[in-house]
Amino acid sequence: MASAAVKSNFYKWHRVLGLTALIPVIFWTLSGLSHPFMSNWFRPSIAQEVFKPLVQSQMKPALSIQQVLDKNNIAAIRNFGLVNFNHNTFYQVLDKDSVYTYYSANDGVLLKDGDKLYATYLARYFTQDSTSNIKKINYQTTFDGQYQPINHLLPVWKISFDRPDGMDIYIETSQSRMGTFNNNTRKAFLWLFEQFHTWQFLADIGGDTFRNVVLLIIMTVMLCALISGLTVYGLMWKKFKSITEKRKEKGGEDKRIVHRFHRQIGLIVSFVMFTFVISGAFHLAVKLHNTETPKADYSQVINRKQLAISNLQLSLADSLIKRVAVVSFDSNTYYQVTDNKKQIAYFNTLTGKEQMNADEDYARFLSTYYHTHQDPDKFYGRVKVNQVKQFDNEYGFINKRLPVERVSYADGSNWYIETTSSKLATKVAGIDRAEGLSFIFLHKYFGMTWAGKNIRDIVSMLAALGVLVVSLFGLASFIKNK
Repeated sequence: MASAAVKSNFYKWHRVLGLTALIPVIFWTLSGLSHPFMSNWFRPSIAQEVFKPLVQSQMKPALSIQQVLDKNNIAAIRNFGLVNFNHNTFYQVLDKDSVYTYYSANDGVLLKDGDKLYATYLARYFTQDSTSNIKKINYQTTFDGQYQPINHLLPVWKISFDRPDGMDIYIETSQSRMGTFNNNTRKAFLWLFEQFHTWQFLADIGGDTFRNVVLLIIMTVMLCALISGLTVYGLMWKKFKSITEKRKEKGGEDKRIVHRFHRQIGLIVSFVMFTFVISGAFHLAVKLHNTETPKADYSQVINRKQLAISNLQLSLADSLIKRVAVVSFDSNTYYQVTDNKKQIAYFNTLTGKEQMNADEDYARFLSTYYHTHQDPDKFYGRVKVNQVKQFDNEYGFINKRLPVERVSYADGSNWYIETTSSKLATKVAGIDRAEGLSFIFLHKYFGMTWAGKNIRDIVSMLAALGVLVVSLFGLASFIKNK
């Protein structure tokens, strides 16, 4: 009697938990099925994905940055660079108010709306579209539904083309690169995924913490439904087997075919459902754990007097220079020069002397800056710095920035610094590393990468489809019992 009561209670709780999780499961599986279409098969194409700037000898600047600053009575800046567009070369100057202004490298004259014009030029370069009208241009300092945090780069210009496909291009002018691009189809998929997979509507109602707590509760209910279902099958499999054998002996009609399919398919997909639930719950738990407010991006103010040596007279051939900027750290100011092989050299702005291994030193400096709880005067163990030139499982494609310096600490944490923008690309500590690996392998099926992206997407879709079918068979069996 006690055993029968236990079995009955397990069965009832399984139905309650399963019905509670039904709508979320439908939302997540259908939106999960749409993801490969958005990120792979229906992803819009673009003519150019990477901008290839001219070397300095091709830009042919007539004036130095000092001459341009003096002519415009500018006493201090945050940074500068050289850009070439519309058959002219300009100094791209980041002023003390963190606004980009553009001055001709030939006569020092200010270019009105220069940053907007350069963003438009880059958008046309990436699309190779020189004829379509520009419908709208917005300066964007925050992420939103169509330009999500996964794109990382901010601030950006959103350039909207007046075309049938509704193409939008997001441009980061400071590094002359593209954040992402969306057409009408991708925008629809993004909205679907945002509302039905990440449940943005909950964040709109109560904020990110509220959303993550609700989703974690639902994930827990799903896990309990899975465990209770397996328990029910384990406790009652002999009974199910006996009923099936008696029906076959009598040659009767299988009136519980829906229940049988629910059990059988449920057993088959129980493992993939477990991987989805555990990785998703872990992902949410880490989000709730990481509540620390990120430190503001590193900023500097460079006085004109610190720029004693002309940027046009460095001991590196103009034919090799792809990018010039200026950085200040450890009480020194340097020209930061990127060559045509993406090697980064540093030249003291007062003496013109090259500082060896300065990119590593700057990465260490920035990493210490971005550590919110680290005392600069305290020793935390040996720090190792390596340049990363390609993405891997820990520093994946979603991080966008390359090359970066990986600053590795004795506690096993890695801080990835993009020295050319002075920004923290990402940090990977113990729990973050574990969560990242579990998510890409258990949730996104990166373990199937060896078979190709198409096969990986098909396998992940079949897994999601299996979970959806089990849930719908479970609903059908509940309705038949009514």
